[in-house]
Amino acid sequence: MDNFFYNLIKGPDPRFFLMAGPCVIENYKTTYLIADHLKKVTGLLDIPFIFKASFDKANRTSIHSFRGPGFDEGLRILDAIKKELDILVISDIHLPGQAEQAAKVLDIIQIPAFLCRQTDLILAACRTGKPVNIKKGQFLAPLECSNILNKAKESSNTDICITERGSCFGYHNLVVDFRSIPIIKKLGVPVVFDATHSVQLPGGAIDSSAGERQFVPTLSKAAIAAGADGLFIETHPQPEKALCDGPNSLPLSQIQDLLFTLLAIKKAVG
Repeated sequence: MDNFFYNLIKGPDPRFFLMAGPCVIENYKTTYLIADHLKKVTGLLDIPFIFKASFDKANRTSIHSFRGPGFDEGLRILDAIKKELDILVISDIHLPGQAEQAAKVLDIIQIPAFLCRQTDLILAACRTGKPVNIKKGQFLAPLECSNILNKAKESSNTDICITERGSCFGYHNLVVDFRSIPIIKKLGVPVVFDATHSVQLPGGAIDSSAGERQFVPTLSKAAIAAGADGLFIETHPQPEKALCDGPNSLPLSQIQDLLFTLLAIKKAVG
């Protein structure tokens, strides 16, 4: 199938692609440092890499939480890092009117999980002609992704992938049913596993989300073994000081060892 995401992993050896970066753009220096480190690590391991960072976290728990530099400044930072490091970049949009301008910088447009049923947003993103990563809502069953894909097809854009990020399980908790990976793949699209948001405890700190980053490696291994085509990881040099999603972000220093292990698993399962 001619699909941007599938083409990333074409070749004689089984492999996966990586979407990774900080939850939010905190400033240029930190964002560049993370992108540079990830480029070097993925280059060493020959893993296709897409740098992820949000310019605006519009769904923060508290109105006082840090949201990022905003649309214009965030895109400017991403554009500068993209050009300087020669990397692909992805970020999420929240309004249909943002799609066209974002597409001038982003290589891939992302639809946040909470907005995965917003028809106008999906159509606007897909009509840019850019590849689109749609995060499966915590409230959706895997087969319900067919409705998302039917909306995307209306734009004639075939460069779509779906990201699994766990399902709501009671209050302040998410669980992952790894059957979702082969179920969604049967719908004819690549599947990414979001290893860090899957260990998030939504609203677990009452005025912010908590998380259990110690389980990121475990869930990542299970996802690759289950056939995930890509992995999504939020990472930070000092997660305890991160301005967003620190409790579920993986320390940047642990990325290389984890990816090395995951490559071995991917080669073993084919």
